[in-house]
Amino acid sequence: METLLDVIGVLALILLVGVGAVAGFIASFITRGPTLLYVAVGIVAALAAPFLLVALGVTALAAGGIILILLVGAAFAAAVLAIFAAVRRKARD
Repeated sequence: METLLDVIGVLALILLVGVGAVAGFIASFITRGPTLLYVAVGIVAALAAPFLLVALGVTALAAGGIILILLVGAAFAAAVLAIFAAVRRKARD
């Protein structure tokens, strides 16, 4: 995991936090849910995406550059937020 942190760097982590926050804000706007909760879930999901992929053995992510890392983080955050919204909706019903 240290090599992943060396490759993506602090800037990518900060940008992933921003991507996750934006995804969470958009999700909270669409679902009319609590903004802070959705933003927190989005940030955690976006930050977890590169580490999860490296743990699964996908090493091409680091070679793809910061744009690919941000795209994967955004896609992963959107998927996690969709699942999270569906679970919250089901729990309320």
